[in-house]
Amino acid sequence: MNKHIVKRKGHTEPYDSRKLYASVYSACLSVRATEGEAELVAAKVVEDVNNWLGKKHEVTASDIRRVAAKHFGAYNSSAAYMYRNHREWHQ
Repeated sequence: MNKHIVKRKGHTEPYDSRKLYASVYSACLSVRATEGEAELVAAKVVEDVNNWLGKKHEVTASDIRRVAAKHFGAYNSSAAYMYRNHREWHQ
């Protein structure tokens, strides 16, 4: 079953775990984690979010971000902070 993400402006798009992986990976590198650590943390966060998604068909982008940040904090709290607050710095 395909998962759909409702974006902030109301449109939907298919869930792509690669986008989540890339944003988590980037947050890790922004706090000087090694590439290996960034890959491991990104894979774990994606797995946690995919498990949370389960049989859900549609969720919001905010839901994905909130759940990812919650799990992310268990693996690298500094990078999780960057992930949670990234949007605020780019507005």
